[in-house]
Amino acid sequence: MSIMLIRSVIIYIITFIIIRLMGKRQVGEMQPFEFVITLIIADLACIPMAELAVPLIHGIVPILALFLLHFFICFLSRKSMLFRYAITGRPAIVINPNGIDYKELRKLNMTIDDLMESIRGCEYFSVDEIAYAIIETNGKLCVIPKAGNQPVLREDIGVKAEPSAMPVNLIMDGKVLKENLQLANIDDKFLNKYYKKVNAATAKQILLFTIDNNGKIFIQPKKKNKYFVFEESGYKGGKNW
Repeated sequence: MSIMLIRSVIIYIITFIIIRLMGKRQVGEMQPFEFVITLIIADLACIPMAELAVPLIHGIVPILALFLLHFFICFLSRKSMLFRYAITGRPAIVINPNGIDYKELRKLNMTIDDLMESIRGCEYFSVDEIAYAIIETNGKLCVIPKAGNQPVLREDIGVKAEPSAMPVNLIMDGKVLKENLQLANIDDKFLNKYYKKVNAATAKQILLFTIDNNGKIFIQPKKKNKYFVFEESGYKGGKNW
């Protein structure tokens, strides 16, 4: 009995340290590969705790191997956008100003009931209240309400509501997203203008660069704690945005 207790304590401590080093995300916020690794680690941890005939090292080594695999996948995800998209996928816009995008729902293997349940979880009860709804790569639904349905209604305090805007990522982790540049009808000359404004030489020095269809720009350089917000007057966004 004492041996089983000692083995259980050792496995618990090792598993706790491994899970702690993997990050602080909650189960509902994990990417699919993280969730799979966590499930396997939990299963592996139970075997040497319950089976005294199984050497303790046979439980510890696979757990450490999975931790190294997790670290390797995260490292490659930071270095390669293609690898990141292959592992985690991309966010999907399931509701836009025209309504529900049924094609995107089918790609995500979601039903209308699933979508409506997620909408109610965000405290909205009608698609008509929503300008955009996005399914993130971890399966979470994020909602941008229409201007008149924001939590604090501007019209109630006599302030004119501006049209809702959908930001698009132009640069992430120092990499220019060419598809999004075309979507936003933006060229390299436009980007270079804003590199100078934040004292950056190239896209590699930019952590995040976004623009919405009202012309609001957000830029966060990599080596600065301060972010920058600009307004591009007269900007109308891309044709298919």
